[in-house]
Amino acid sequence: MSMLLQFLFLSLILLAASTTGGDGQQFAYSGFSTNDLVVDGATTITSNGLLELTNGTDQQTGHAFYPTPVQFTRSPNGTVQSFSTSFVFAILSVYTDLSAHGMAFVVAPSRNFPGALPGQFLGLTDIRNDGNASNHFFTVELDTIENKEFGDINANHAGANVNGLRSLNSSSAGYYADGDVNGGEFHFHNLSLISREAMQVWMDYDATASSITVTMAPSKAARPARPLFTATHNLTSVVTDAAYVGFSSATGTINTRHYVLGWSFAMNGPAPAIDVSRLPKLPRMGPKPLSKALEIVLPIATAAFVLAVGSAAFLLVRRHLKYAELREDWELEFGPHRFSYRDLLDATEGFKDELLLGVGGFGRVYKGTLPVSKLEVAVKRVSHDSRQGMKEFIAEVVSIGRIQHRNLVRVLGYCRRRGELFLVYEYMPSGSVDKYLYGNNEGTTRPVLSWEHRWRVVKGIASCLLYLHEEWEQVVVHRDIKPSNVLLDSDMNGRLGDFGLARLYDHDADPQTTHVVGTIGYLAPELGHTSKATPQTDVFSFGMFVLEITCGRRPVVVVVVGDDESSQEESQCMLVDWVLERWASSGALLETVDARLGGDYNAAEACLALKLGLLCSHPFSKSRPTARQVMQYLDGEVPLPEMAPTDMSLHMMAIMQNEGFDDYVVTGSTASIGTTSVVSGGR
Repeated sequence: MSMLLQFLFLSLILLAASTTGGDGQQFAYSGFSTNDLVVDGATTITSNGLLELTNGTDQQTGHAFYPTPVQFTRSPNGTVQSFSTSFVFAILSVYTDLSAHGMAFVVAPSRNFPGALPGQFLGLTDIRNDGNASNHFFTVELDTIENKEFGDINANHAGANVNGLRSLNSSSAGYYADGDVNGGEFHFHNLSLISREAMQVWMDYDATASSITVTMAPSKAARPARPLFTATHNLTSVVTDAAYVGFSSATGTINTRHYVLGWSFAMNGPAPAIDVSRLPKLPRMGPKPLSKALEIVLPIATAAFVLAVGSAAFLLVRRHLKYAELREDWELEFGPHRFSYRDLLDATEGFKDELLLGVGGFGRVYKGTLPVSKLEVAVKRVSHDSRQGMKEFIAEVVSIGRIQHRNLVRVLGYCRRRGELFLVYEYMPSGSVDKYLYGNNEGTTRPVLSWEHRWRVVKGIASCLLYLHEEWEQVVVHRDIKPSNVLLDSDMNGRLGDFGLARLYDHDADPQTTHVVGTIGYLAPELGHTSKATPQTDVFSFGMFVLEITCGRRPVVVVVVGDDESSQEESQCMLVDWVLERWASSGALLETVDARLGGDYNAAEACLALKLGLLCSHPFSKSRPTARQVMQYLDGEVPLPEMAPTDMSLHMMAIMQNEGFDDYVVTGSTASIGTTSVVSGGR
């Protein structure tokens, strides 16, 4: 009995030693069970012990934290003590060269991150709170997307951050090996975060030197002697007395899964070693590996065909010239993924006419399916004779290629071949909004767009304009907002596309005079005088868009004049004037709502949409609201100014009396305006 008690006592001592150190807390996991961590969002623990932070679902966040807070400070001076952590992770994307987004080890005062966004914000913060000292979190990020707004060095890096997504210091993912600590040379080896292979990270904070060191290596390799990078920052002002430790991750629009296989942590000492041999296995993603028999037969067969390959060299050279592409130095600055011309040719079945989605202002748009990933895409092929093809192509690559918003059509990549230009977008299966309002050229009827979907589209595009005008690193003026450029995803959410006419300038700069381009009916009156595209000219186009989607009518309305049927004639007027006239004559503004809705709409929302459309399309730019005010009106945060039809009666007169504008449209810029108004049909 005495020996049994001694054995139990010794076991308790050993168990305590595995969770607490002499000076602080420590723990180690080689795989996880459902009771080990507290998880939320998309995070789960699989049956074989993997911590799955994200499950491949688009635009999701996931968190996992050690269940109890760790005491980071030491009395009486309250400084943050030294601590260390190590973890084995893997990122599995459906593509081997493209992913979205990354993950991070986190020290935070709470397990909750209210308002945190997915995508580049990694489920930690949002646009307004990023970098705020009140966040009090420290992270080591592993990021697979280059975000210029955070100063990222590339799309494959590790970094140490405090209170936000801008790193104190960062480095391309990799490790130093084959070196001699006593003076020999260290050699850097690159690691791809999305290689689908497990990797290990070590992070150590030295409270005495206020230094943060981060080290990486393949999961089965020993810890390198030289760290990946070092940052200096006193975490006493960042980490709270008691804080939680764990992981956060987020996805974008690409199927990506983030895993943690093992994890250890310690205060005032090195983190316990992780037993790599006991780690759970990652799920397989991608094609099955070759069988042993095929591994033997394949080299023999390859050798047998060496002579045949040599004789076919001339044909291969000719084939290469057929698919030759252009690459220039300026392309290195812009981030979107580059596709090969052959992949695009295969995806669109040789740009088959049956796969033509529409004709845009600078070329034709085709539906395609990428040969390897089977991802459906839209490929925009810029015409040879496009007057501004290259200039507008570069503008679109620069602007939308780096901007990410849930209501923007995302650019997946591009290709250049001789005189041809290609942009590859995520495919919007539901088409453009105008097809639901007016049908398409083939006369195909589509179901009536419900009021719920119309209202959601209006709010989504308004949110997108606020981001473009005020919240991105530069001011982006779209210059061609209209129903044919607003596409619908599978959930009928509105996505703004076609940035071929976009203009960018710094927030404190004055927009430059340029050619008047856009679509007749959506052009703000002041463009005839100033030729300056500003956020207020976008708001004018947005106002016309709101009226159009609410009334179900084009910006130029055809009306019948005359009481006698034999003497009746058709005339045209602007949609704004038509709404004002109907409102003034009957006093019932809601009579202008699309009759195809059959009265099935929210009257308060429809009335707000009509009045907001009239206010945004006011002929005087200073009388229009900003994009932020538009969102406040739509969200009900601020009441819309009181208005009556007589308040807006100057619309038609002001537009008609804009001296020189009509002549400018007819003579001065007919080519640029006519191009988009005649053939622009969205994507």
